[in-house]
Amino acid sequence: MKITDLMVQETMVMDMQATTKEEAIDELIESLSKSGRINDPVLFKEMILKREQESSTGIGDGIAMPHAKTKAVNKATVVFGRSKKGVDYEALDGQPSYLFFMIAAPADAADTHLQTLAALSRLLIDQEFVNQLKQAETPAEVAKLFDDKQAEKEAKEAQEEAPAAGTSAGSDEKFIVAVTACPTGIAHTYMAEDSLKKKAEEMGIPIRVETNGSEGVKHGLTKDEIERAVGVIVAADKKVEMARFDGKRVLQTPVSDAIRKPEDLINKVLKQRAPVYHADSSASSNDDEPAEKTSVWGKIYKDLMNGISHMLPFVVGGGILLAISFLFERTAGANSSIFKMLSAIAGGDTGAFHFLIAILAGFIASSIGDRPALMPGMVGGYLAASSNAGFLGGLAAGFLAGYVIVFLKKAFAGLPQTLNGLKPILIFPVFGLLITGGLMYYIFDPIIKWINTGLIGGLNHLGTGNAVLLGLVLGGMMAIDMGGPFNKAAYTFAIGVFTSSGNTNGLMMAAVMAGGMVPPLAIALATTFFKNKFTEQEKEAGLTNYVLGLSFITEGAIPFAASDPLRVIGSSIIGSAVAGGLTQFWHINVPAPHGGIFVVFLANHALLFLVSIIIGAVVAGLILGIWKRPVAQKNM
Repeated sequence: MKITDLMVQETMVMDMQATTKEEAIDELIESLSKSGRINDPVLFKEMILKREQESSTGIGDGIAMPHAKTKAVNKATVVFGRSKKGVDYEALDGQPSYLFFMIAAPADAADTHLQTLAALSRLLIDQEFVNQLKQAETPAEVAKLFDDKQAEKEAKEAQEEAPAAGTSAGSDEKFIVAVTACPTGIAHTYMAEDSLKKKAEEMGIPIRVETNGSEGVKHGLTKDEIERAVGVIVAADKKVEMARFDGKRVLQTPVSDAIRKPEDLINKVLKQRAPVYHADSSASSNDDEPAEKTSVWGKIYKDLMNGISHMLPFVVGGGILLAISFLFERTAGANSSIFKMLSAIAGGDTGAFHFLIAILAGFIASSIGDRPALMPGMVGGYLAASSNAGFLGGLAAGFLAGYVIVFLKKAFAGLPQTLNGLKPILIFPVFGLLITGGLMYYIFDPIIKWINTGLIGGLNHLGTGNAVLLGLVLGGMMAIDMGGPFNKAAYTFAIGVFTSSGNTNGLMMAAVMAGGMVPPLAIALATTFFKNKFTEQEKEAGLTNYVLGLSFITEGAIPFAASDPLRVIGSSIIGSAVAGGLTQFWHINVPAPHGGIFVVFLANHALLFLVSIIIGAVVAGLILGIWKRPVAQKNM
């Protein structure tokens, strides 16, 4: 695909009138809107500004590349704009911006358009080409410049694409390898790549650059290239695979540095001023300045997100199929083959829901301790799920396993070089599993069981004399840990009342079912009506919580609770308590232990049961939406 397939002439703004950054953004968005390329200018601007808050897309040298990937975009487009007077766009070099390339990418963008955007980014490194664009008078002239330059660039890249061209084994002791990556993977990743390659060519230094962009890893570095390199440049604003660089001098820096000062980075590596990277200890030697440190909360948040992002497909896929299984159970019966099949693959002891806590814990652990921590983390998470420790136990298992491996790496750092091969295949798996599993088995298991026993005993002593108070307590408990010990204790108490005390009208079941349905419904409402408080991924996941909440699948709220426990759990407890209390105030009974919306009409007051749930969900959703910080302030 040609760049000009995206950079359509009718959207070009050849003489921008904007004098400020926001005016420039508005002017380019207006062109997108008039051409029908976007369907929601307000949302698109919101996403553009959100990206600007991370770091300015005014990359310097008179160029700005604001970009956003969102459902507000109908068709992938690059809007070219030119300001003759220049705009203070808060560029990285502090200079005015004259050329603007606003990139609008659909939420479901395909690789083809990403490759085109990458090609655009690479062309803008050429200062002579940039000067020609500044002098162009018409959209047709701009389009021709891009077509000609892209053809020239592709021809040159085809010649260079031969494996390790000019860098055969032992051919040059100054050979350098690099990795570039940015959070969105659209522009800076490829501009950094081309900036490093161009400067290295000028300096006569062979270089091989791997890109970690939205289209995946391209030009991946081989083991031979890494071994031969005198050093490594990692210009990245997101996590990249680092273990392969063990023992090499690695210069880690923001991706913007590779764009703005590639020569400095290359010289640092050539002069051996980069620290030695040790994969085992995740520490560098002290012969150079340390890399910029991340805050404690920033590290915890990153580790949590790694676990949650890997767990989310299990929550969504398993949850929705489990909800569908309830429908078949109600219509075709528990012996229906379709119901049994859906239950087997979605829930129970074999389905997707069975893996939730193990996946969460395993990938939290791997974020902390890399690959050796994955196995003990997953086993610890499985133990937590099996012992009713719930997702809180899974969080504990994940962080425990991760730091156990970090400890082991440091403890065995002094082994002779000849024994290093034993670490990943023997030492880390055996000791990591033993320590993590032992602590979960002897400490977390008894504590959680003790909590469960105490809660159930307390509820039994409370009795049913004050039904509303009991409903408040049971409903609130369903939201405390969303499938963990508090949730299980409340549900177990309701089941006990339902089956053994003769209270077959299901008063307590109404309270726990309403309380359990509120958290995912509240999250769904909050992500719908407070869009600026959630990321795009969270908003998409929030939609599935409508289905999960209506199906009495509280676990749909776990990813949100894990990433922001105080606000999500706090608001959910209040809303669930309100819903549980209302079911008792209106003497609602539900003679079924599960099913959510699919059993609502079995209730003696079906409409009031629905009203209880709606009121609780609205209360929790409003509290969460008002309490939660906007996305841009999350790390503040």
